[in-house]
Amino acid sequence: MKLIFSELILLITKKQERNIWNLIKFFLVLIAMVTVYSILFHFLMIFENREFSWITGFYWTLTVMSTLGFGDITFATDVGKLFSIIVLMSGIVFLLTMLPFTFIQFFYLPWLEAQAKARAPRELAQGTKDHVILTNYDPVTITLAEKLRQYHHEYVFVVEDVPQALELQDLDFRVAVGELGDPQTYRRLKAEDAALVVANVDDMMNTNIAFTIREISQKVPIVANADLDDSVDILQLSGSTHVLQFTKMLGQSLARRVLGTTTRANIIGKIESLLIAEAPAMRTPLVGKTLLQSKLRETIGINVVGLWERGRFKIPTAQTPINSTTVLLLAGSADQFSEYDQKFGRDKKYQAPVLILGGGRVGRAAADALMERNIDYRIIEKKQKLIEDERYIYGSAADINTLMQAGIKTAPSIIITTHDDPTNIYLTIYCRRLSPDIQIISRADLERNISKLHTAGADLVMSYASMAASTILNLLKPNELLMLAEGLNIFRVVVPPSYVDKSLAESHIRSRTGCNVVAICDREAMRINPEPSYRFSENNELILIGSEEAESRFFKMHSEMKKIKAPQAGASP
Repeated sequence: MKLIFSELILLITKKQERNIWNLIKFFLVLIAMVTVYSILFHFLMIFENREFSWITGFYWTLTVMSTLGFGDITFATDVGKLFSIIVLMSGIVFLLTMLPFTFIQFFYLPWLEAQAKARAPRELAQGTKDHVILTNYDPVTITLAEKLRQYHHEYVFVVEDVPQALELQDLDFRVAVGELGDPQTYRRLKAEDAALVVANVDDMMNTNIAFTIREISQKVPIVANADLDDSVDILQLSGSTHVLQFTKMLGQSLARRVLGTTTRANIIGKIESLLIAEAPAMRTPLVGKTLLQSKLRETIGINVVGLWERGRFKIPTAQTPINSTTVLLLAGSADQFSEYDQKFGRDKKYQAPVLILGGGRVGRAAADALMERNIDYRIIEKKQKLIEDERYIYGSAADINTLMQAGIKTAPSIIITTHDDPTNIYLTIYCRRLSPDIQIISRADLERNISKLHTAGADLVMSYASMAASTILNLLKPNELLMLAEGLNIFRVVVPPSYVDKSLAESHIRSRTGCNVVAICDREAMRINPEPSYRFSENNELILIGSEEAESRFFKMHSEMKKIKAPQAGASP
C-alpha cells in the first residue's frame, strides 16, 4: 500500500496533471450522461403510466449501458424501446470502448511510466569517484564497459530514454537517466570526481557534451571521438582532453598488418621502456628454425613471447618451429629492436597492389597508411560519389569481374573494411576461394564475429569496438595493462609473496599459468627479458603476457595479491 501511494504521488508530481484532468473531464461527461438518461427514464415511465424511484432510474441506466440487461424493467412503447436502444449504443461506445482506453491512456500508462522512472536511477551515490561516464550505448562502449567490469572499475551509462535504461539494467549494466546536454545530469553523476568521460555519440553531440562538462569541471579528462577531420579542432576547443578518430585508427592498424612488404619489427605497444613488436618471419633466415635455434635471446637479447599463425596466437616453446607464415611477437628495448632490424629487416616492393574492399573512412585511412609506406593499392568501391582517382575501381567486391580487374590473382593482401560483418564474412570466403594463398585482413564491428571471420579464412581480424575500447583504457591508466589483440594482454602486478626469494625458473609461472614474464621492475630500473636465474624480491613488480584465460588462471592461483592499479590498455595491433 505504501509503494502504491508513493507511486501515485510521483504520478501527480511528475507533470501528469493534464492527463488526470482529461480523465476527470471524461468521468464528468459520463456522469452527466447517466444522469440525463435516468431523468428521461423517469419521465418515459410516467408516459407509460408507470412510476419508479430515482434510484431505480440510475439502476436501469447503468444495467443497460453496461450491457448487463437484467430484463426486470423494460419499456412497453416504441418510444421507450427506441430510448433503450440509444442508451445501449451509447453505453457500448462510452463504457465498453472509450472508458478502458481513456483510463489506460490518461492513468494506467502514465502510472507505468512514473513507476519505470522511479526504477531508473538518475544519480550516483555520494562519495562515488574515479568512475568512467559513458555517454552512448554502442559496440565500443559495450566492450569498454565489459572490460571495466572485468577489472572492477566503476562506470555508468548515461541514456536519455527510460525504457532503454531499464533494458540496460536488466542486462546488468550500471546506468543512469539524464539529458546529455544538461549540466545537472553530470552533477548528479559526480562528473567532477570522475576518472574519465567518454563522448562517443556524433561530432555535434560530442562537442555539446564536452562543453557542458567543462561548465562543471575543468580537470576531468574527456575522450571524444571525431568522425570528420574538421571536427577535431572544434572538439578540442570545446574542452575535450583527447580527440580520437577511431575509424581512421582502425584503417591505419589494418594497413600496418599487411605482410610481405617488410620484415622489420612493427612496434604495437609500450609499457615504460618495454616495447612490444610484431615481425613477420617471411623471407628471413629465421624460417625453418626452431626458437632455440634462432638464438634471438642470446645474440640480440630480444625475447619471443608469442607468435601468430594465420590469426591464431600461440605461446611458444623452445622447439616451436618458425614458418614463412609466422608472425613473431617480440619483447625488448628500443636498442634491441634497432639491432633486430639491422640483422633481419628487409623491404620489398611488390609490383601488384594491395586490394582494399570498401572506400569509406576506414578504407581511405588504410589507403593513406599504405601510401606513406610507398605501397601501391586499389580500392574497390560501389558508390560512385566516393570514387576519387585512378586507384579506385568502380564496382561490387562480390563481382568476380571487378575482383579480377583489380588484380586479385596477383595481389599480396586484401583488406576488407566494410562496416557490415555479414558482408565481411561473405567477402572473406569469396576471396579465399578465388586466391587461396593471399593474405586476408578483415574488419569486425562485433567481437562475436571475430571467430567466424577466422573460420571463413581471414588471416587477421581486427575488432573496431575492441580497438577503440583498448585505446580509451590506455588513456585512463597508462603503463599498467597493454591489450595487444583480442584476448591477449600484458598486465602488471606486484610479485606474489609465494615467489619472493625464488628464481624465475623455480616459480614455474609459464608452465602453471600460461603467462610469460617479459620484464621485472624494481625501485631502480626495469629488467627486460630477465634471465631464468633471476631471483624475486618483495619490491619487484612483474610484467606478464598471456591470454585472458592465462591471466585469470594466474590471479586464481595467487588470490592473495591484486593488480597494482586499475586496468588500462595500450595500442591495438
